[in-house]
Amino acid sequence: TIIYLSNEDELLGFIALADTIKDNASDIIKKIKNENIEVAMLTGDNKNVANLIAKKLSIDNVFSEVLPVDKSNYVKKLQDEGKIVAMVGDGINDAPALAQADLGISMGTGTDIAIESSQIVLVKGNLNTILTSIRLSRSTMKIIRQNLFWSFIYNIAGIPIAAGVFSYYGFSLNPMLA
Repeated sequence: TIIYLSNEDELLGFIALADTIKDNASDIIKKIKNENIEVAMLTGDNKNVANLIAKKLSIDNVFSEVLPVDKSNYVKKLQDEGKIVAMVGDGINDAPALAQADLGISMGTGTDIAIESSQIVLVKGNLNTILTSIRLSRSTMKIIRQNLFWSFIYNIAGIPIAAGVFSYYGFSLNPMLA
């Protein structure tokens, strides 16, 4: 972003401002992509800046000059396509999309409204935590599915035995155990 300084008659100078990319952002994005997760960048920045940052981070899907409501609408569009959406953001402009996403992840160094709108807060803004959270949630879901499978198997076997299917052979199970 360029800020021009002037008095009433002449340009005195200008200041160029730019967000810095976190040191490990490129590596984290590469690892996230290796987990077969699609990455997109939604930003209010102008097209040239957005494309430059996206190129540095190897992000193919770039949407620039996006208003906050458009970020939220984009997340909704992806959800309507059946995709599970995680949104990472830190600013006021990200809050609606963080709230709309299936999983909102905000930086602890971000604005209060972004933090309040998300389900996960990266306390120190450490991007490695995003990948850790994804892997942890996948492991948790795997364990839940395994537990459900074994509980169904146990119930399929236990309930008929408790009902007396094998009582002719002298084998039964206390209904409380079933």
